[in-house]
Amino acid sequence: MRLFVNGEERAFSEVSTIAALIASLALDPRKVAVERNLEIVPRSRYAVAPVADGDRIEIVHFIGGG
Repeated sequence: MRLFVNGEERAFSEVSTIAALIASLALDPRKVAVERNLEIVPRSRYAVAPVADGDRIEIVHFIGGG
């Protein structure tokens, strides 16, 4: 499957949900916000929100500091 992640085309295998995509990218789901095809995906829906070939995914990382 080919997805556009933050503007970059990438190939993935066995990624069917936003949660699986986040895991494959080794990201902490508590520290990201995800948009799929110009729509925000609520964190509570990551496990059931599907991804399909050609989807455009934007992921924003939250970084704390002090």
